[in-house]
Amino acid sequence: MQPTTDADVIVVGAGLAGLVATAELLDAGRSVILVEQEGEASLGGQAWWSFGGLFMVNTPEQRRLRIKDSVDLAWQDWQGTAGFDRPEDFWPRRWAEAYVNFAAGEKRAWLHGMGHRIFPVVGWAERGGYGATGPGNSVPRFHITWGTGPGVTAPFEAKVRDGVARGLVRLAFRHRMEDLLVTNGVVTGVRGSVLEPTTAARGTVTTRTPVRDFEFSAGAVVVTTGGIGGDHALVRAAWPDRLGTPPEKMLSGVPEHVDGSGIAASALAGGRIINPDRMWHYVEGIRNWNPVWANHGIRILPGPSSLWLDAAGNRLPVPLFPGFDTLGTLEHLRTTGHDYSWFVLNTAIIRKEFALSGSEQNPDLTGKSVRDVLGRATAGVPGPVQAFLDHGEDFISAGTLEELVAGMNELAKTSSEGTAPVLSAEAVRREVEARDREIANPFSKDSQVTAIRGARSYLGDRLIRTAAPRPILAPKDGPLIAVRLSVLTRKTLGGLETNLDSRVLGAGGEPVPGLFAAGEAAGFGGGGMHGYRSLEGTFLGGCLFSGRSAGRAAGR
Repeated sequence: MQPTTDADVIVVGAGLAGLVATAELLDAGRSVILVEQEGEASLGGQAWWSFGGLFMVNTPEQRRLRIKDSVDLAWQDWQGTAGFDRPEDFWPRRWAEAYVNFAAGEKRAWLHGMGHRIFPVVGWAERGGYGATGPGNSVPRFHITWGTGPGVTAPFEAKVRDGVARGLVRLAFRHRMEDLLVTNGVVTGVRGSVLEPTTAARGTVTTRTPVRDFEFSAGAVVVTTGGIGGDHALVRAAWPDRLGTPPEKMLSGVPEHVDGSGIAASALAGGRIINPDRMWHYVEGIRNWNPVWANHGIRILPGPSSLWLDAAGNRLPVPLFPGFDTLGTLEHLRTTGHDYSWFVLNTAIIRKEFALSGSEQNPDLTGKSVRDVLGRATAGVPGPVQAFLDHGEDFISAGTLEELVAGMNELAKTSSEGTAPVLSAEAVRREVEARDREIANPFSKDSQVTAIRGARSYLGDRLIRTAAPRPILAPKDGPLIAVRLSVLTRKTLGGLETNLDSRVLGAGGEPVPGLFAAGEAAGFGGGGMHGYRSLEGTFLGGCLFSGRSAGRAAGR
């Protein structure tokens, strides 16, 4: 006689990967318990907060903008960016190749069939700049969801809610998984603590007070609990030597409960963790003036025109321009001995080029307002950006460069490092004026100026993302602006090793019976399908792809 189970499958984690896996299990007619330590307000996890960008290849949106893309070009870019170089990269590489083909194949149609829609202008993230086989996207591939993060999660949440109505899904909120149940070598369920009820808003801190224990059994368990970005001690412990020393001061791009506990529990049940030293943190972080969680940071999505200086006022080397190579810039900045850097720009640049990551920072796209989105191309500084100019502690405005540098020096004193370098107004002026002279004619030896002009050859950038090349010190484009930038923790690129069916593998390479993993807990597939770097739009996409694979395989 088969032992009684509480459901066919348990999914742990109600973020995007968990929602997708649950939706696929419902399509297979399976019953599911969806276990989530936070309250119902947090359904959708970090995907809900996102800008909603998705990596896709050779789409109608690209073709309408005369972007020529292909699987071969995308795979060339992925390999050059990932830098796979370890024996452990066997499954990550296979996942990466499968994902690129998915992004060039059924991904768009699959999402479209569930009501997902795409903003018509394709963004160009992670532009690289090292050569054809180096890191970066050769063409624009960042497809923004109409509705941003909520627009990505909504179709899957709807399917899960329908499953609840049909009696196939139980939503177990405030259930914190602490252990996986293992019976005769097979994962057969989960156990942990039920936390006291909460009415806390999405993303805000909730109590950890347990009220009772719980235990659920099932034929399989899918772990989709995310990474470690909310626990800075874990981030620092995993920080690789190749990135220098970890910052003393970092901002958090995710709430505190993103703490890697699901990965740790899976390892105790026999799962193998690979590539824990691979991670993704942004270097354009600013402190949220209206925070949702502790130490809440927002990422600037910059156009290419701001002058990027390190803490001592030195211009960053080629090709470390805004939006070109996130991890390369992080690696360089960790050699400077300081935890912050600067953008220097003017009002004309910030009006055209600054966007902020996050659904809440883009009310026009999130609210699907055509009128407000069109206003981006014709209006002044976007409202969310203006709010940071008015209230954000990292922003300085001034009428003269000397006043701006004086403000930068005052702000630098608030650094936790103790002694901050004092910027010289004369040295900063030399950098700015030298850059401005290169703008004066169509010829230039300045690679950033060349990159700005190259960006404007793309219609999407010329319309809404790249300001016309003009001197930063042009009086009519003022006032001048400086922005202090900090490291913003975000994603774990390594994780539980999985095969293409999302089955968690053990130390010997064999599947752990009954255990599956998806999303960030699995390095978005295989234990690290991004390798060392991401091409952007691939975190949400990785949750979609691995969640789908896990749900379909567990359903079988």
